Amino acid sequence: MEVAVKRIFISMFFPGLLLLVIWVLFVAEHTLDLVLFFHGLYPRKISGLQGILLAPLIHGGLRHIFANSLPIFALGSLLFYFYPTLALKVSAVSYLLPGIIVWFVGRSSYHVGASAIIYSLAAFLFMSGLIRKHLGLMAVSLLVGLEYGTMIWGIFPFEEGISWESHLAGMITGLGLAVLYRKRGPKGFATYSQGLGHHLSEESDEEAARILPWDEYEVEGERKKKPDEREDPPQPVNNQDQ
Repeated sequence: MEVAVKRIFISMFFPGLLLLVIWVLFVAEHTLDLVLFFHGLYPRKISGLQGILLAPLIHGGLRHIFANSLPIFALGSLLFYFYPTLALKVSAVSYLLPGIIVWFVGRSSYHVGASAIIYSLAAFLFMSGLIRKHLGLMAVSLLVGLEYGTMIWGIFPFEEGISWESHLAGMITGLGLAVLYRKRGPKGFATYSQGLGHHLSEESDEEAARILPWDEYEVEGERKKKPDEREDPPQPVNNQDQ
């Protein structure tokens, strides 16, 4: 239980740190009467390149920042919890690549906000679980789909003042990452069964449940034996003549 709790807190650290930076900048902007909007991403302008780094940290108002805060924290925590060895890479690419894409193809306007990261993480979590055929991660896919499925409409230019290009670039990035890293991280049913010398179709329900990925001993595709499953220690060899 202590290990599980520790892992949960660790998974919340980086998303929480990003949110802290976003909120500190937002409060500083409004209390010090700063104008950070013009440090956002502006496509095809050299001065707009700074937005690739800064735009995800800048938000236009309370409604904007509140709308992004919970998804960043929730999706980021799920990413770091279920994909600990991939989380930093996926996060870094999700932060930078959508901005680069928008700089090349976006409308001539300032683009700000962390929604591209949200779309990338949501797409990665959703698609990755399906690709891996990993029951625990498929449950995460279902959760993300139910909670954030309506985000799909954000990739279309239906509403003025919304950077649908950032949303689309984020979704493409997340889907691409899911495909790119499909063989890394938690494994699917076939890999688990082969690794244990079993075939799921021949296993009892109890045996199948025991090796599923949400078992506390399943870590990134490697199944660690429980104490009662470990082999008996080798007996000392008596070298004396009989």
